[in-house]
Order: sequence, then structure tokens, then C-alpha cells
Amino acid sequence: MAHGGNPIFSGKNFREATQAPPAPQAPYGQNPYGQNQYGQTAYGQGGWNSAQQGMTQEQLQDLYNRPAAGPADIGRMTYDDVIVKTAGCLGILVVGAAVALAVPQGTGSMLMILGALGGFALAMVNTFKKQPSPGLILAYALLEGFFLGGLTRILDNLFPGVGIQAVVGTLSVFAVTLVLFKSGKVRATPKLMRFFMIALIGYAVFALINLFMMMTGAVTTPFGLSTSVEIMGIPLGVFIGVLAIGLAAFSLIMDFTSIEAAISAGAPQRFSWTAAFGLTVTLVWLYVEIIRLLAILRGDD
Repeated sequence: MAHGGNPIFSGKNFREATQAPPAPQAPYGQNPYGQNQYGQTAYGQGGWNSAQQGMTQEQLQDLYNRPAAGPADIGRMTYDDVIVKTAGCLGILVVGAAVALAVPQGTGSMLMILGALGGFALAMVNTFKKQPSPGLILAYALLEGFFLGGLTRILDNLFPGVGIQAVVGTLSVFAVTLVLFKSGKVRATPKLMRFFMIALIGYAVFALINLFMMMTGAVTTPFGLSTSVEIMGIPLGVFIGVLAIGLAAFSLIMDFTSIEAAISAGAPQRFSWTAAFGLTVTLVWLYVEIIRLLAILRGDD
């Protein structure tokens, strides 16, 4: 399993959930651990064996002919759970973005700041929380929607059309990454993991230096060193942006790997919220990097 990438999936709680033994498949219409569809166990006094007494042969045959209980029937995480909950998070995020885009400019800017600070705070809370909280995860999605809506509004006013381009770009990268993962052509191998961590540390160091120089006034361009420094006539931010998008895309690969491992291990159903949260965080990062790269490219025209 790909540990060391998204901290949401590499946290202790999610890791332990994916290392749990797989849920056994129940034969003849029974749930695992000897339970029937009523939750009665085959072991102990007054259990399933007792329930069998008094049943006709036809009733017993009908009961045993029923299909085995699937993961969803026994409270295990499934792909459907992850898809539905991720769609819910993204739906709330879109609502938050729509609000930030619809309100007056000043209110939208305030919502963007609230979303950035509040979203970061809730991201930390949800990442280190022992058990996933659907309410806090959806609240995070709403705040990130405020942030992305406000950011998109500012950049789209400067460079018309950049917002829809960023949305299309994010969906395209997500779709291509998912197809590559499902086909087995791209996997989170230890070698790629090492490269990812080195590149991510380098990117984080650059981001901190760039932020410090912008705050101190050492550079005054909108994106700091990203637009004030050029390599062969190309803004440094273009190279950094391509690297960041690649890192976010590979982070999706690691997210998919972690989710696949959790489902195979029979992780509890509640961790589908953790999976949805992790995917939402990565997609927010990906969108921010794409819209920033597009803005830098448009600003260089």
C-alpha cells in the first residue's frame, strides 16, 4: 500500500483499518461469522441453531438458497460508498463556490479568506481525528468551495475564461489518472514514491521561500518568483506549475491505491468518508495548481 503520500490515507487510523483481516464471505444466504439475515449467530445459546428449529424444510431451503451477504450488508467499505460520498463532498464544494461567485465582490473576498483559513483548520482536524466525522468533512468541502469560488472570481476577472478551463483541466487529469490506475499502467511503486517525496519537499521549500519574499516585498509580481524569474524566456512558474500538477496527479494514484487496499482489507464502512475527504483534498490542490498555471500562462501573453 502507498503510505507516505496524502497524510489523510497514511494516518494511523486509516492504516490500521486497511490492515484488518478481510471480511469472510458467507455461504448459503448467511452473513459472516455464522449470522443469518436477522443478525442471529450460529454460536451460543438461543442463537441461529435455535432459530432453525420449528422451520419447515421449504423455509430452510429458501433461506439457504439466498445469496451471500456482500460487503455493504455487513458494514464494510465499498467502491459505491466512496463514489457516493465523494460526489456528496464535491457537490457541497460546488455549492460553496457558486455562493462565492454570486455574492458581491467584497463579500466574495471575505468568503474566500474564511474558506482558506477555515478549510485549513478543518483539514487538520479531519486528518488527525480518530474517527471520520461526516459533518466536519462536509463543512470542509463547503469552506473550500468558498475559497475556490473567490479565487476563481479574482483570476477569471483578470483572465476571462480561466475558471472553466481549470474545471475542465481538473476533471480531465482526474479521469486520465483513474483510467491509467485501473489499467494498471501507473502504480505507486516504491521508486516513484521516493521521487514523489523528494519532489514534494522541493516544491514545499520553494513555496515557503516564495511566500516569504512576497510578504516582505522582495518581489512584487502577483505570483512572486513564479513570474519574476524566467528560464529561457519562460516564467519559472510554468515549470513549477507543471511539476505541481504532476505531483497532484500522482497523489491521486496513491489515493486510489489506498482506497483499493482498504476495500480489499474489508475496512469499516465509515472510512469511506475518510476516502472521500482525501480525494476532495487532492482535487482541491489539483484545481488550484491548474488555475494558477493557466493564469501565469495567460499573464505572459
